[in-house]
Parts: sequence; structure tokens; C-alpha cells
Amino acid sequence: MWREKVAEYETQMIEDLKGLLAIESIRDDSLADAENPVGPGPRKALEYMYRLAERDGFKTHDVDHIAGRIEMGKGEDLFGILCHVDVVPAGSGWDTNPFEPVVTEDKIIARGTLDDKGPSIAAYYAVKILEDMKVDWKKRIHMIIGTDEESEWKCTDRYFQTEEMPNLGIAPDADFPLIHGEKGFTAFDIIQNSDEVSDSEPAVELKVLKSGERYNMVPDFAEAKILVKEQVSHVIQQFDAFLKEHQLTGSHTVDNGNVVLTVEGKSVHGMEPFKGVNAGLYLIHFLNTLDLDKKAKTFVNFGDTQLFESHYGEKMGMAIETPELGKLTTNIGIISYTDVDGGQYGVNLRYPNTFDFETRIEAYKKEISKDHFEIVVNKHQVPHYVDKNDPFIQKLLKAYRNQTGDMTEPYTIGGGTYARTMEKGVAFGAMFKDSEDLMHQKNEYISKKQLFDATAIYLEAIHSVCVEGE
Repeated sequence: MWREKVAEYETQMIEDLKGLLAIESIRDDSLADAENPVGPGPRKALEYMYRLAERDGFKTHDVDHIAGRIEMGKGEDLFGILCHVDVVPAGSGWDTNPFEPVVTEDKIIARGTLDDKGPSIAAYYAVKILEDMKVDWKKRIHMIIGTDEESEWKCTDRYFQTEEMPNLGIAPDADFPLIHGEKGFTAFDIIQNSDEVSDSEPAVELKVLKSGERYNMVPDFAEAKILVKEQVSHVIQQFDAFLKEHQLTGSHTVDNGNVVLTVEGKSVHGMEPFKGVNAGLYLIHFLNTLDLDKKAKTFVNFGDTQLFESHYGEKMGMAIETPELGKLTTNIGIISYTDVDGGQYGVNLRYPNTFDFETRIEAYKKEISKDHFEIVVNKHQVPHYVDKNDPFIQKLLKAYRNQTGDMTEPYTIGGGTYARTMEKGVAFGAMFKDSEDLMHQKNEYISKKQLFDATAIYLEAIHSVCVEGE
């Protein structure tokens, strides 16, 4: 029944999704102001969703242009659907323009199709279809739309300062069947605070190093500029051998003793850094084999010995695993260095329950201070967990199973979704077992089948919770 209802809206759904995907809604602090708190792109995407809602007869409410909601349903209890319309940077290597959506026979290709514009449109249409059916709502629904989920969550932080918290809700921003627990996560910088000077003339000076754009993405490109005092050809031979040994792609160019080295890696979501190839840390690993100036040597040696090939915090002395939420993970998403200012590492750490973050981070601060490094914590959220036997979760799970026949149990993840902002919030789709997971990667796409099947699941689930009632 529900899949047949979705079929009536397929063409319109794709057109509305294409319009949203065409907006380059990447956070841009250089263009941020009061009217565009995280840049004009995310604001434009938020306004686009308002226009869809107004077209379809729903009320909207804006909160300082950084978040807002679409108001649906009726009743006393409030059900939340928490989505986001910002996206991560496109990165390199796309076969098509990432912000000119391409619709093929079976898929839609563009940045944000999976994370989170496609699922947002699916959830929106689930409620729109029910409204068109003139159902007798038992709950109010707020579709809450954020614009900074991929960075600092300024959107939900600001929204819930003044707006009503849903009694329960979903975030369509992960995987089916259902995610009822999420690791705690933090973004922090390890900053070099040393002005060390070499005792003798080094063979190589590191001038600049840059890799990565987001804490929660494995960097797929790194570049360093070094000044080689002697034996330039020997350094280049070492680099070529290094690339071959580690099966990496890279390049080198030479200009009057200055050598620019690049390394290519593989970008994946920072919650699973072991699935990617961190270009920045591999370049650090190579640079640590050179006779560098003292300040640069301190920086790269720290990265090589503390962070390289340490996806689970083992080199930082933070390794832990629990039955509920699994292993702690670390992603080094941003690396930067200049010979003037020194360097820093941007770390995305995700940890399970029972890990005492405050105590452990203070101990680590003390440990690395002797090496002239300090830590600045930018963001921190504690773990989130809901009992999978809760009646609300069972209703959602039943809708998924009715639509798919798949009896997989709910599970927990290392990612962080908007679900954690609600006491009884869970991540619910829209990835399936057979979906190709290209979140935060090149050539991201959502299949039409995935989009429409997810909508049918949301239809049944929202009907069960918000029309039939608990």
C-alpha cells in the first residue's frame, strides 16, 4: 500500500530533490554574517525547504537563519524529524559536477544525495503524502532543519535554546534498520607551541604543509613545500620509493631548491577512519624520515609516533571498547604547518560509554605538554543511547520490516546524528544494506529505489507513531 502511494509522487520528488542538490550548501565562514550565519549556501538551502513547505500548505518558523522548522500534524505530543541541508566539500575526482545533479535511469548523482538531502526529501514527502491523504493526526510534527551538522552543530545548539524539544523523534541521516546508540564525539586541536631553533644547519626545511578541510573527513590530499639544501635528487628518489612502498599516488615538482610534494589518499567519513587512506599522515610519515629543521622535526615526529596508523587511539593511550558502542576511534582530519607559526592537528575522536573523556583528555594534555604541544577542545558531545526494546523503537522497526522483510536487529554507531539532541531520538535510515556508501566521497549518489523505498518506510512509520498513536 505505502509503496504504491509513493509511486504517485516519484517525478515530483526527484524534481524537488534536484533543486535542493543544486545549491552549494557548504559552510563558508569567510562569507558568514548575521543574515548568513554559516555562509550563504546553507541559508539558501534552508530557504528552499521553506518554499517547498509553503507551496504544500505547511507553516514554517525560522530561527536566526541557521535553523528552522516545518510544522505538520496536530496534537499535544511533539514528534521530531531532524534533518540537515548543509554538505561537506565536494573534494576531488568527481566524474560529474557535484552541484549539477545528474539523473540516470536508476540513480541521482550529486553531493548530498545520501547525506542528507535525499533522506530529508524522503521524510518530507512521507509527511506530505499523509497530509494529502487527510489522515487524523494524533501528534504534532516538527521537521527541524539544520545548516551546520557537518561542522559544529551551531544550528541545533541555537534552535534548542528557544524552541520546543520533541518528545521523541528520528534523524533520517544514517542507516536502516535503526540506530539506537551513538558514540560520544569531540573535535579538538593539538597545537604546537614551540619556537625551537635548530642547533645545526638542517638538510631540509619544512616551509608549509596542508591537508584536510573537516575534522570528520579523512583527508584525500596533502601537500608540503620543503627547502632542500643539498641532494635534491636524493630526496626525490626517497619520496618516489616511499610512494611505491605504500602503494600511493603522489607527485613532486622542483623550483630553485624548493620541492613541492603531494600525496593522494582516500576520503571516507571520520567515524570509520580505518576505511580511508589519510594523505596527510602518510606525508607526515615520509617527512619524518628527512633531516628537518628542529621545529618541523618536532611536529612531524609527533604526528608520526602519536597519530599515524592509530585509528583506535592506541598510540594516544586512549584505546577502549564496550559491548554497547564498540571501539574508540580517532580521525586526523586537518593538518597544517608553516615555518612561521608552527603546526596543528585537528582530531575527531569518537568514544563509547564508560570512557571518561574529561579525565583522559586532561591526562593527555599533561603528557604532550613536555613535547611543546597543547590541546584546545572545540566541540564535545557525550554518548547517546536508547533501549532498543522501547515501544517507540519497536514501531519504527516494524515499519521497516513490513516494507523490506529484513529482520536485522537495531544497532549502534560511531557517527553522530541529530538523534542525540533528543532524549528519545534515533537515527532511522535512509541507507540500506545494499546501498553503496559514498557519504563524504566522490561521485555520491542515491538510487531511485533507495529514495522511494525509504519514503515508504517513513510513511508507514510516521503513520504508526503519529496517526495510530503509541
